[in-house]
Amino acid sequence: MASIIESYKDLIYTIEQAIPFNRVLGIHLEEVSEDIVTLSFEMRPDLVGNFGDSRLHGGVISAAIDVVGGMAALVAVLGRAAESDGALDGFRKLGTIDLRVDYLRPGVGKKFLCHGRVIRAGGRVAVVRMEFLNDEGLEIAVGTATYIVG
Repeated sequence: MASIIESYKDLIYTIEQAIPFNRVLGIHLEEVSEDIVTLSFEMRPDLVGNFGDSRLHGGVISAAIDVVGGMAALVAVLGRAAESDGALDGFRKLGTIDLRVDYLRPGVGKKFLCHGRVIRAGGRVAVVRMEFLNDEGLEIAVGTATYIVG
């Protein structure tokens, strides 16, 4: 796994630091491979949507699902041997075509994980399934998305 992450270090920097909204969310990429991409972030008061119960805002959940899905689609298309410059070029072509999120439970937790797995990746389009979990392993939401990748 370390070699996969090393080959995508510029792309990981882009996801975690160069995109201002992702910095606001506090996204950290935990795992990057052709099989799965996992991101995490900590709960903070400025991410609350329901102030009465201190629940995570649904838009934050949706955004994290979209970020991990797009990253998974891109990594699947680029393959293990991709150079970081090629990865950044691929990122410029990436776009969300369709995103569906099913909210299963309230967004309660101290830390959240989001996994993305590619169902199918073609030359121009990829389909990804995502899971959003809290620090206790409870599924908060699931998603499916289609991305333009070429």
